[in-house]
Amino acid sequence: MRALWLSLILCLGAGMGTAQEAASVAEGAILRGLDKINGLARDLELTSGASGAFGSLDVELGQCRYPEGNPAGDAYAYLTITDQGSGAVIFSGWMLASSPALNALEHPRYDIWVLRCKI
Repeated sequence: MRALWLSLILCLGAGMGTAQEAASVAEGAILRGLDKINGLARDLELTSGASGAFGSLDVELGQCRYPEGNPAGDAYAYLTITDQGSGAVIFSGWMLASSPALNALEHPRYDIWVLRCKI
């Protein structure tokens, strides 16, 4: 199983290198947050380098990218999500708008995913 994950990461890494070369960097991203306890959803508009709060989480956007020449294409954003109470980083990495489950936030109460880049 470990070998399978390693090969998947290597394949994704190779693919991301190609995607980064053919990607444009946006000024920000639009994310959606869901509170799974009360069912409320809210959109967060963040500029690159900025952070916002969703419930007891702080969400920081590093960068949002999209396919070059296709602003409506699949976005992917680098996010760092921390718990306000403990200050612990609970997610740090790239999230893909087209496949939010591929690298998802694992939190018992909140779910956050990328909708699109803000250009």
